[in-house]
Amino acid sequence: MKKTMSVVAVASLFVAGSAMASGYRIPEQSLDSTAKAGANIASADKADAAYYNPANMSWLDDAWQIEGTATYLHLSSIDYDDNRGSMFDSSSETENFLLPTFFVVSPDYNNFRLGLSLTAPYGLSKRWEDNMLSKAQANKFSLKVFDLNPTVSYKVNDMFSVAGGVRMIYGEATVMRDASDLYTYTGLGDGSALWMNGDTVEWGYNLALDVRPNENWNIALTYRSNVDIGFDDEDVLAVLYSGYEIPTTGDVTVPAPAVLAFSTAYTCNKWTFDVTIDQTFWSEYESLSFDFALLPDASYPKNWDDTIAVRLGVEYELNPAFTLMGGIAYDENPVPDEYVGFELPDSDAWLFSAGVRYKQSEQLEYGVSVLYDYKEERDVVTATGINGEFSNASAFLVSVGMSYKF
Repeated sequence: MKKTMSVVAVASLFVAGSAMASGYRIPEQSLDSTAKAGANIASADKADAAYYNPANMSWLDDAWQIEGTATYLHLSSIDYDDNRGSMFDSSSETENFLLPTFFVVSPDYNNFRLGLSLTAPYGLSKRWEDNMLSKAQANKFSLKVFDLNPTVSYKVNDMFSVAGGVRMIYGEATVMRDASDLYTYTGLGDGSALWMNGDTVEWGYNLALDVRPNENWNIALTYRSNVDIGFDDEDVLAVLYSGYEIPTTGDVTVPAPAVLAFSTAYTCNKWTFDVTIDQTFWSEYESLSFDFALLPDASYPKNWDDTIAVRLGVEYELNPAFTLMGGIAYDENPVPDEYVGFELPDSDAWLFSAGVRYKQSEQLEYGVSVLYDYKEERDVVTATGINGEFSNASAFLVSVGMSYKF
């Protein structure tokens, strides 16, 4: 397939959700974050602070620090049971991925620290292949988003630090929608399909501040800006009624929403507790508008809701070599009932996690963590033909990471 793009399909792709968090966010980007269900902002004390809380870089050991994590991600099959009978029942395909991330923090330079992170904060893959209704909306949706984020922190004094950075976001998308069976069944024609491959680069920023009332207590506030992911004036290939292709151009823009997080961590003896509350500003996604050169323009209301996630993380220093970690979180979903689709069968989620780190030396540390994401069942009726329940949505993560200081 040549590198062409269906604008309608691209917009649908970017509102499709992974099973990891509200919408299509993936908060878990490092070993510690997976182990603590995303409660890793005020308590970030390794190189992954460059991403989660760059202001916290000011308090790290005065050395070069690097960290790498590889995460295996398994997305379960989602079941759809139609209230009208089994004719439209469907199950999505299971998905398996390997997600690498990387972090680095510099030594102190006159109270300044430099950081760099390479993460994949958004992503999904969803395939429905066994029913005409689900295939028509989401035969295949695949999204990869990489965030390259250089940051700099400044230690104002022993209690206060600030930081900021620039985000370069690269997105790559593939979409297939196959309504041929549905068109034949309803007598609308010989069939209809859309497909695309496309990529883009966009820019954003992030800010952070960190306060340490004492050496055991840390308070952090972080903000990652909204980034409008735009596909403009690209080649479009709309395949309408089998055998008839209409090449054209078009544009559409959808948001990667801003995230504001408040986090506080406290260390007592061998225990460290982290409470993180983050808000994702999905309300930026008010409508979906298409502007085609050779096809009729279209606009659809979405009116997504802002969401809140509450995350609790804990660490326990079992001995000088081993540290145990755990977490629990509750994450709202942003999609009102009337806008739920096969490209986003999203619902509120509970997350449970655990992990362990092993300190081999003062320089080298590595570990493993696991996370289970359970999505609640959801029964919806929409104007797009959905009248049933989505169930059994879940995700399972295994992260293996290593950190090194020199």
